[in-house]
Amino acid sequence: MKKIIIAIDGHSSCGKSTMAKELARQIGYMYIDSGAMYRAVTLFCLQKGFFTGDILDRKSLEKEIQNIRISFVKNSETGQFETFLNGENVEKAIRSMEVADKVSIVAAVDFVREAMVKQQQSMGLEKNIVMDGRDIGTVVFPDAELKVFITASPEIRAQRRWKELIDKGEQTTFDAVLSNLAKRDSIDSSRKDGPLRKAEDAVVLDNSHWTLEEQNQKLLELYRERC
Repeated sequence: MKKIIIAIDGHSSCGKSTMAKELARQIGYMYIDSGAMYRAVTLFCLQKGFFTGDILDRKSLEKEIQNIRISFVKNSETGQFETFLNGENVEKAIRSMEVADKVSIVAAVDFVREAMVKQQQSMGLEKNIVMDGRDIGTVVFPDAELKVFITASPEIRAQRRWKELIDKGEQTTFDAVLSNLAKRDSIDSSRKDGPLRKAEDAVVLDNSHWTLEEQNQKLLELYRERC
């Protein structure tokens, strides 16, 4: 069976990461969450005090961007790949609402995208990876053998995200999460560099009313078709 790159794009909180992780586990591929990379850079900015409200100190970030290294390490207990920022496990920290509220601002910065795309492309040199994000099939791996674009209604995405945050002990409301998703959708789709859009040859999956099992089975079928 040949090695391929699987690029999965889609809106925030549409379940693409969950689906990508499970597909990677089933077929023995490495899973790369490109969104987690931008979240990690956002966390770095927050830790360094580069934000004043929604205003990002771009000059300070540009001086540091080449010193930001993102890696993914497989957890031997869970079997899942976790995000590391300069050698530190930040998987939990990058999932907070504080990071979610600022990540689209950071991800829209041209030199941040350039740096992250270079790191992502280097991760794909050996293929055998599943990567999800906003511009994987259009910018990072335009020649990927399998491209999938996943979407769902804003209300369903917000409900899923809200439940996930509540289960993790975060105090927030459905309306706050829905507002955050609308803000992120707008920034992601309108930014100049690597905007969220469907690749012409991507398979579109609307999973608004699918079970996890149905989603996972469909992705696995698409993978088998390509191999």
